[in-house]
Amino acid sequence: MQAFLKAISVLPGWDWAALFLFFCGWIGYARFAKRRATVQPSVLASTNRVRREWMLQTTRREVRVLDAVVMQSLATSPSFFASTTILIIGGLLAALSTTEKASELVRDIPFTAQTSLLVFDLKLLLLLGIFVYAFFRFTWSMRQYTFGAMLVATAPELAQFEAKGAAAEMHRNHFADKAGRVISLAAETFNDGLRGYYFAFAAIGWFFSPLVFMIATAGIIVILYRREFRSEVLAVLNT
Repeated sequence: MQAFLKAISVLPGWDWAALFLFFCGWIGYARFAKRRATVQPSVLASTNRVRREWMLQTTRREVRVLDAVVMQSLATSPSFFASTTILIIGGLLAALSTTEKASELVRDIPFTAQTSLLVFDLKLLLLLGIFVYAFFRFTWSMRQYTFGAMLVATAPELAQFEAKGAAAEMHRNHFADKAGRVISLAAETFNDGLRGYYFAFAAIGWFFSPLVFMIATAGIIVILYRREFRSEVLAVLNT
């Protein structure tokens, strides 16, 4: 019990409140966005519909070079972010190994909170944990895109669909549902990684003060909501 109380006393109450709001905001918004999308289409849900239509059109093409090019282009984004995240993780690990110098550098920035080296380490560890999570989401997205590419590559030829006669449309829809869902899962996983980047910016606010941390967390949630449910591109997708 004493060890538990000692661990809690490492951070002041406002810091614990800011961390609680941060994790509740991140997890809560992710769940909210997933449920809200069933009532009000989000950007992700709307583009998932487009992906399913794309896979349906794939079954009507004799030459699928365009589909392969688009698939490769989509997989480039998570690959880029995964590589970038590795560099960020390396930089944070380097900062952890030279905490004293890094802490002095941050203290020179106006309005930053003056904290102990232990608390400064905890702030760096929070950022490190966020980017490690984002790295795993980006790499899993890359793998899912390769699964989608394999499905496109193994899709029956146009003549084979037409040879099925009355059942051709049913087989087309079955393929579109399966391939579209795999590619949509890759996009959703990539979106999780991007969301981690957004919340990493909120975590940077902790270096200034717990209040800035909480305001930044709330601000990020508002930005994400507006982009996913109130953006102009969403209105265009749904027209």
